[in-house]
Amino acid sequence: MSARSEQSSHTLFSFSAVLSRCLPGFFSDEAQWNTFKATAGYSARVFLCIGIAVFLAFMFQLHSPLSAATTVLIVANPTVGAMVSKSVWRVIGTVIGAVISIGIMAVFVQSPVLYFAALSVFVGIACMVATFLRFFRAYAAVLTGYTIVIIAAPAFADPDNIFLSAMGRLSAVVTGVVVTACVFMVTSPRKPSAVLEKLGNAFRDTILHAKNFHAQEGLSSAPEEHAAEENNPSEITDTTTTGTAFRSLPQPLYDSRSRLLAGMAGLTPAIEFAAADDPDMQARISNLRLTLNRLTGLIVSYHPYWLNLSLVDAQSRPVHQYVAEALEQILHLTEQPGWLENPTPVSACLHDCLKNLEQLSRNNPAPSLLATLDNTRDILVQIDLALYDLTSLRRDRESSYTRQYLEWPVALRNGVRGMFIALLAGMLWYVFHWSAGPMLILYVVAASSLLSTAPSAGKASPMMATGTMLAVPMGFLCHSLFLPRIDGYPLLWLTLCLFLLPGVWLQFHPRYSIGAFGYAVFFTMLLSINNPIIYNDLALTNNWLTMVAACVLLVLVFRVILPPDHRLDAARLVSSLTRSLQQLALSHSRKPVQWIAWEGLQLQKITRLMMRLSFIPSGIDRQGYTDAAFATLSLGRLILRLRWNAEHVQLNAQARTALESALKAFSMLRHAPLSTAEALEQAAAVIHATTTDQEGANLMRGRTISCLMQAAGIIRAIPGFYDKYGPIHRSVDEVGATAPVSTLVSAGSAG
Repeated sequence: MSARSEQSSHTLFSFSAVLSRCLPGFFSDEAQWNTFKATAGYSARVFLCIGIAVFLAFMFQLHSPLSAATTVLIVANPTVGAMVSKSVWRVIGTVIGAVISIGIMAVFVQSPVLYFAALSVFVGIACMVATFLRFFRAYAAVLTGYTIVIIAAPAFADPDNIFLSAMGRLSAVVTGVVVTACVFMVTSPRKPSAVLEKLGNAFRDTILHAKNFHAQEGLSSAPEEHAAEENNPSEITDTTTTGTAFRSLPQPLYDSRSRLLAGMAGLTPAIEFAAADDPDMQARISNLRLTLNRLTGLIVSYHPYWLNLSLVDAQSRPVHQYVAEALEQILHLTEQPGWLENPTPVSACLHDCLKNLEQLSRNNPAPSLLATLDNTRDILVQIDLALYDLTSLRRDRESSYTRQYLEWPVALRNGVRGMFIALLAGMLWYVFHWSAGPMLILYVVAASSLLSTAPSAGKASPMMATGTMLAVPMGFLCHSLFLPRIDGYPLLWLTLCLFLLPGVWLQFHPRYSIGAFGYAVFFTMLLSINNPIIYNDLALTNNWLTMVAACVLLVLVFRVILPPDHRLDAARLVSSLTRSLQQLALSHSRKPVQWIAWEGLQLQKITRLMMRLSFIPSGIDRQGYTDAAFATLSLGRLILRLRWNAEHVQLNAQARTALESALKAFSMLRHAPLSTAEALEQAAAVIHATTTDQEGANLMRGRTISCLMQAAGIIRAIPGFYDKYGPIHRSVDEVGATAPVSTLVSAGSAG
């Protein structure tokens, strides 16, 4: 019997081996196969929604039944919560756009020029608001923008039918939204608990990242060992070993940090969408947002200046070793099933470690070692708070609210682009009496509104135009070879699925998503399948040529007339981070500042800064600016400690005056960062010269000195980041534009 079983197993193994060799690679790779199945399932649900929605639109005798298919393509999303959110905001945007469209047509029905001017203003406002809003709330502004044109286009020849056009458009949108919601909610697996599992994994990954850092420092924090590393080309070396310039993190830590930050960025919308689909998640959403903010803050806390502290004092080596061992124990505890339901062992381990570090701090260590101890304690406290927020079912303990960062320059640029292109298209139609003028306006307004939600509208516009232009020959092929031979709805549905398949399939591919979305959405517009279907080759050809001209106009406005300036946008974000530090240091001491709220706002800026830096082709030290931005958060934490010490620590009059002067010295940070650093060092020297007999007061005095010296060290390491004449604030052709952040370029050295 065992021999027969062994023979059967051998046969199955041989068959699997042959099958793996015969099938394509993605069938044998489990990850690729799972991605294929998920994409296929999503595409099947989208096509089912399109079939039902278009059928109902025909049955309801709607004039433009394919508007329901367009709605399906826009609101469909693999996540049910995301789909529900998009659907709700799409209906809201459609209603607002319908009201505005009717109002503009009623006021300017006999004045086309004023009508186009008013239309362009509302489109510009919609594009600007879409840039500000997050997630699928932006679709309300997007739909407001181009619904105005969609409703008004059929009524240009007969303005009296504007209300019927609005009702027809709203009916098509509601039909598509309801059908999509019903199909996806019935057929999609709904697992809100998966988000909690992902957050738990993110917590463990953050602990692992911190453990790897401390383990690295615990093994190589002695200066002589760093010198040996520099002489060994096989090891990762440092850029410098001075105490005032940034060294480099080991490459594995950089890779880990990038991967973790990308994962955190993906979890942000996942939390929002899960809350839209599940009441329990909605009750915990504030806690989960705090968890994500704290974990992101923990990741960016590990930047190269930590290594400078290790160089200054080799006594930090045992501290790093101890913390690495404690974090290893926490990782072991989080491997146990059900640890999210019972986090007590993890919390107890954290508290024991904090007590031991506090005891080490009371042994009168040197200021440099005290800096390592305090920074490590801060890290562990943040881990403990993140654990509480992740596992607690109660509302968060602190009523913190992280306001959204509004990037006004980018929003105004997108608004001006939308306003200009809408006015230009309208005047082209008016001056040349273009019979397909409504199609021209319709595309440029819709594309401009959609591009306003992209990270870089200028960069995405060619991809959107390319996808749309690919829809033109496919539309011609569909109209000439397929539609004339269709004699029933099932064949029409299958034809639509066949031609929409590339756009739907590639919509979630990062490289082709914008182009695929443009192809799928505007292909349905180009088909012109109305109720009833009327074949007019001349009108269709005119529409196709108009669409090509509209694509050219879109790229011309977004890339040539009003091009993006990513270097300038990045420079503004750097200035905003610096001003936030100044405001934090110079604000009234009695004004409460919640660290998590301040840090969350700065993290939004840093995320945008990293994105802008990635768009700059060359001539910029991306890694240096990223590390400097992360160090800015550490500097903000030091400022908060200094503010607290100035208010609560018992210092004599001379020391208190020196500390207050040090905080005021941050007013010079933008125009003389080294002077700010010098003032901090002078304040530390003054406080160090004072004496006290109380043990607790002596410890707090040492912590104040440590904070001042750390803050001065960070500023001296990256003066070019804070200086308003720093490298990134200069044009590409100026002297010093490519200098690193560790360089302070003189204000008058222009090329």
